[in-house]
Amino acid sequence: MTMSMTRWTATAASIWIQCFGGASYTFSIYSSALKSSQGYDQSTLDTVSVFKDIGANAGILSGLLYSAVALNRRACFGGPWLVHVAGAIQCFAGYFFIYAAVSGLVERPPVAVVCLFMFLGAHSQTFFNTSNVVTGVQNFSDYGGTIVGLMKGFMGLSGAILVQFYDTLCKGNPSNFLLLLALLPTLVSILFMPFVRIYGACRAEIDKKYLNYFSAFALLIAAYLMVTIILRNIFTFPLWASVFTFTLLLLILLASPIGIAIKAQFMELKRQRETSTSAASYALLGKEASREYDHEDMNLVSAMSSVNFWFLFIAMLCGMGTGLATINNMSQLGQSLGYTTVEINTFVSLWSIWNFLGRFGAGYVSDFLLHTRGWARPLLIALTQATMAAGHLVISSGFSGNLYVGSVIVGICYGSQWSLMPTISSEIFGVTHFGTIFNTIAIASPLGSYIFSVWVIGYIYDKQASRQHESSCSGTHCFMLSFLIMASVALFGSLVSLALFFKTKSFYDSIVLNRLRHFPN
Repeated sequence: MTMSMTRWTATAASIWIQCFGGASYTFSIYSSALKSSQGYDQSTLDTVSVFKDIGANAGILSGLLYSAVALNRRACFGGPWLVHVAGAIQCFAGYFFIYAAVSGLVERPPVAVVCLFMFLGAHSQTFFNTSNVVTGVQNFSDYGGTIVGLMKGFMGLSGAILVQFYDTLCKGNPSNFLLLLALLPTLVSILFMPFVRIYGACRAEIDKKYLNYFSAFALLIAAYLMVTIILRNIFTFPLWASVFTFTLLLLILLASPIGIAIKAQFMELKRQRETSTSAASYALLGKEASREYDHEDMNLVSAMSSVNFWFLFIAMLCGMGTGLATINNMSQLGQSLGYTTVEINTFVSLWSIWNFLGRFGAGYVSDFLLHTRGWARPLLIALTQATMAAGHLVISSGFSGNLYVGSVIVGICYGSQWSLMPTISSEIFGVTHFGTIFNTIAIASPLGSYIFSVWVIGYIYDKQASRQHESSCSGTHCFMLSFLIMASVALFGSLVSLALFFKTKSFYDSIVLNRLRHFPN
């Protein structure tokens, strides 16, 4: 085990890839240029956006590929790097074609072709995400919630990070930004993918300490981005200020993860020497843990035959679906309630921060409660979805400032589902086919968003607008009923999650908690 190739450098490399892998979150930056250059109406642009959402959430293929190469990782062609290569190819092909169409390098392509390449570009992020999340869980199985929260959190932050590149390097040119999206995530993934490898959990005592350092780094990046976003919405940054804030962000992103990784590995090696614990002993513990998981592992078919799978899927349909529908309709919601364009843009920009806090916070807190109180993670889903229901009620109320409060609540609770669901999947169904299973459950997000955006919000909005004899609707009544319905749905999801909690409580007590007590950190 060397300083250059360890589970700590694998974590740092995964963080860098995640920081640049969420290009689908930046659609609003170039959507107007795409619309005008291709002569689309709003309906056609929304169709392209739907394919973007499907691509970013339908990760079954990435899960199947990861499972295949992980089972054969000793072979020369196997390993998580192959999943990154597949993602990099799709990322470059998808966004470079969109760039070529917008910039006029190719003749105006048919809408179906644009939808296909938009799907490919967004689909790449499921490959980056699957490889980094699943590898992280296998390397730090006792702190699965924390590592999933970190990986999912940085993917959520990547939209805000990429926007900083747009503001500084692209100088307001969406076409150049599309070229950047084709090149940057592709190159970062190819550069760091050799370090992302499965080493197995060593159950070292320093795991929690240095994962906390990575967590502090994540919070630092989130705080920095939030301050920068707010200041950019209040003031016009001169060139020198943009370059300074961008350079500082880049230096922090580059230096901090590798510094933490080197320090963690140094301390791990030192502790091994002090306790006379050989690397073989650590490897033996990892193999024992793997055998314990293998005994419980399910493939996708067996998982889908269980009640637990469908409890989790329905809960995500309710939580992720209503949360994604909220952000997808944030602009129209703000307009109907009389918020200014600057305020609406701030809501949209800060959504990635609230999303990150939910992803990171739920993973970290669920680990803490599991280790200290023995609380099974499904209870956290129940609590966050009940809180999300309250957020929907706040938005439906229409009181002054409701969108400020409601967007924070819904954003944090929506993000929390993205760290809790994968971690619960790894614990209940095992890690061998973990990538395939949690990506299948994640389909609930675009499915729920379609149901609630089109059949609830869109239908009721158009009906209210027709009563005003306008194409747009103004007033609290435009969305009140929609968010009352979504609050009820989120509350139902909370009850389903509570049922999953009681159903899996004995499993957590006898298997998960017993393992943690047997291998204390």
